[in-house]
Amino acid sequence: MTFSTLGILHPGAMGATIAGSARGMVPRVLWASAGRSGASRARAERQGLQDAGTVVDLVRQSDLLVSVCPPHAAEALATDVAALGFQGLFVDANAVSPGRARTIGGIITNGGGRFVDGGIIGGPVQRPGTTRLYLSGDEAEAVAACYAGSNLEALVIPGGIGAASALKMAYAAQTKGATALLAAILAMARREGVEQALLAEWEAHSYPGLHARASKSLEGAAPKAWRWVGEMEEIAATFEQAGLPGGAYEAAVELYRRLEQHADADPPPPASSLIDDLLRALQPAGT
Repeated sequence: MTFSTLGILHPGAMGATIAGSARGMVPRVLWASAGRSGASRARAERQGLQDAGTVVDLVRQSDLLVSVCPPHAAEALATDVAALGFQGLFVDANAVSPGRARTIGGIITNGGGRFVDGGIIGGPVQRPGTTRLYLSGDEAEAVAACYAGSNLEALVIPGGIGAASALKMAYAAQTKGATALLAAILAMARREGVEQALLAEWEAHSYPGLHARASKSLEGAAPKAWRWVGEMEEIAATFEQAGLPGGAYEAAVELYRRLEQHADADPPPPASSLIDDLLRALQPAGT
């Protein structure tokens, strides 16, 4: 199966490059400018996306829709698309739990559309090897073909709807979850006055280079923490759906909430200052 028009919902830093990567194989790649920011317009123009105007027009003109949005908005966005009578193929490429992916799939198929589950690993597409789009479901191969020869590697995995989302959740549980855990360890050590002793133990004996890696990861996380709150909630739900405790990721939700004030900071504050931010929420009022 080939597609004549791909529509992206919505062209954020990631979504714009996911859409732009399909331009070599899909004749028209659209976005909708109504209600979007100037930054979104600039991203869409850099990727060569055509403006459909409104989301209604975007849905009506597209036979393939790709959803890349914050996790908390994914289900509502799919509901809006289904309400518009979309009959094409919908790819949810958001960081959601397998259970939520199956719920979103049901919304789309009950409305008359078709569904493929997706999960993105890596940053915005820049060059070959930076970003992978994992896909699962009956028409995953057709979606992957839209990215043949592009800088985005589209990989089909078995398991049906929910598999691609499960892989994304497992991967992010390790990467973003580990960043939160290490940040919490450093904050606790600072609070108890043993931070320098811990760092000396890591560097001299147990984990050389760990502090530098943890600091770099924390600084990279701070500008995105506002988005990662929802992702940690989805990871916690994924563990619970698997019969496992999700409490570690519920704690990560709170940790990333304490860094939300640094949204899109460029450059982000140094790691030492961010650890102070994690601890500041614990200070009694007036101190």
